[in-house]
Amino acid sequence: MLKTRIITAIFLLAGLLGALFFLPDREWIAFCALIGALAAWEWGGLAGWGKKGRIAYGVVLGGGCCVPWVVAARASQGSLFDPLALLMLLAVAFWLLIVPLCLRYKWPLRDWSAALTGIVVLLPPTLSMGMGPRPLPLLAWCAIAWVADIAAYFSGRAFGGKKLAPNISPGKTWAGAVGALIGVSLYCNIVVFCFWDRPPPAPQWMFLLQLVFIGLAVVSIMGDLFESLLKRQAGLKDSSRILPGHGGILDRIDSLTSTLPCLAPCLVLLDFIFPVPCV
Repeated sequence: MLKTRIITAIFLLAGLLGALFFLPDREWIAFCALIGALAAWEWGGLAGWGKKGRIAYGVVLGGGCCVPWVVAARASQGSLFDPLALLMLLAVAFWLLIVPLCLRYKWPLRDWSAALTGIVVLLPPTLSMGMGPRPLPLLAWCAIAWVADIAAYFSGRAFGGKKLAPNISPGKTWAGAVGALIGVSLYCNIVVFCFWDRPPPAPQWMFLLQLVFIGLAVVSIMGDLFESLLKRQAGLKDSSRILPGHGGILDRIDSLTSTLPCLAPCLVLLDFIFPVPCV
């Protein structure tokens, strides 16, 4: 099982990096739309839909991922910004206000509530990947969720202790959550001192930047827990079995579904605090 998991992880990483660095814009957006469509198909399974409903939902959401690119090719940026910004703000409000209540009260998602929630959960991160700056900026921001996951795994294994949400995901511990925050804080320092292309931030602004990274780590944990809640309600261990040893697409992008939409306001904040100097 471990060997299968490692081999699949190598192929996934190679495929993602190859697409991220070498695909032209149009093909990259199609790649992201395919990921969104497969995730939507899995979402239908968590919602208890039949085969036709799952396929239809995947096709609709995958097609929706391509619409902004088509519009952008025919319209000015100003006419495109407002609906995309509204969608991102809706996603941010969902993760910060609604998801904590879902985790607290374990609200079930079925029928139309599942369909609408799936759009808010899956469409914004897919659009963020497809239309975000790449390769290195997008990779660096995605790495926040990945660093949080890896740090949480190893710190949880090393220290164990009290469960974070035993009724939702018994394997997660408070030690793992603290390890995720520490790991992301260290990653923030690496980004600033190795890749920062702006004037060095003053100590007080560096502290604020640390809070932004840590906040994104907290949101990534919420994304992981939310998907775990949906799987538990559906009675499933994995969102699907299309990735040998890893489960499904949703199992791999659950942290990104919450983190990527929250990047937009964070980037606006960073641009305001650390403006790029005029040449």
